[in-house]
Amino acid sequence: MRCKYCFYADVINVREIKNYGMMSLDTLEILVKKALSQVEETVSFAFQGGEPTLVGLEFYKKFIELQKKHNVNKVKILNSIQTNGYVIDDEWAKFLAENRFLVGLSLDGPKDINDRYRLNNSQNTVFDKVMATAKLFDKYGVQYNILCVVNRFVAFNAKRVYDFFKEQGFRYLQFIPCLDGFSGNEREFSLSQRQYAEFLKITFDEYFKDFFSNNYISVRHFDNYVHMLLGAPPESCDLNGVCSSYFVVEGDGSVYPCDFYVLDDYTLGNIVTCNLEEMIKSEKAEWFYKSSTHVDEKCKACKHFTLCRGGCRRHREPLTDGSLQLNKYCEAYREFFVYATPKLLQMASAVSRDKKR
Repeated sequence: MRCKYCFYADVINVREIKNYGMMSLDTLEILVKKALSQVEETVSFAFQGGEPTLVGLEFYKKFIELQKKHNVNKVKILNSIQTNGYVIDDEWAKFLAENRFLVGLSLDGPKDINDRYRLNNSQNTVFDKVMATAKLFDKYGVQYNILCVVNRFVAFNAKRVYDFFKEQGFRYLQFIPCLDGFSGNEREFSLSQRQYAEFLKITFDEYFKDFFSNNYISVRHFDNYVHMLLGAPPESCDLNGVCSSYFVVEGDGSVYPCDFYVLDDYTLGNIVTCNLEEMIKSEKAEWFYKSSTHVDEKCKACKHFTLCRGGCRRHREPLTDGSLQLNKYCEAYREFFVYATPKLLQMASAVSRDKKR
């Protein structure tokens, strides 16, 4: 596929080596062995790309074998994969279900909306193929959610997109605002503050209505806000307020702190030659964390900061005098929180009452 808004396509154009190729089984074994031997409780392995299914199913079968072989500490293992669904067949779906992979399936809405920016290499539709994959996931009991990139066209059609996902029986949704390139130049799919604010409000209204109609549909970010109001920590990293290094490993074993920063200047080391502890304690990892801790003066004075927390680092670039900027969607989030916070509090109260019963 060749999605027009693919952020990884921008990444590879600003680094010395554009494509590291597929990960070898030797590198995979080193990665699995080090992760499982140096962690005591839980290890999460998440595959994404590009398109991670292109390496082939045999790679993942070997991956499961290696987990069994090297889980010396008997830690809990969580596996996930983000896919466009293009090559998924019965064998793939059965494997993902049997090995309890949590799958993110990329889909931007009904056919005309999805096909606006998500096309194959020949610029033809992939919609029917993705929908067939969703049916295979249902058939075999694969745990999956829908990942929708909120581009300009999706934002214009917020209710249509939500209603479509609901009609298809998709109960777990993630909406992620699309990224402009590192140049910052706007493109045909770019999302404005006004468009994103309207998208958030319209989508939240449907989410809120379904929640109180006993027809709950999970929308990841909104769920996080409710949990945060109840005193729970966010599970979405862009709501933590600061960055942490969660180790993105490229095909050659190079390690980076975040999938938005698979860039030469952010390389922490290589999984083949370095251990996890020395990379997490490296000067570059420490700099990545410290540079994310800056809080803009406007954020400090904003009553919504406890929920917003400044948002994703990638939307606060570029660094100026070593500090990140105000989130590019700041006004959109401010408008959303003014609109939605009273309803979020209603939801939090309802959840709290249910827990006490």
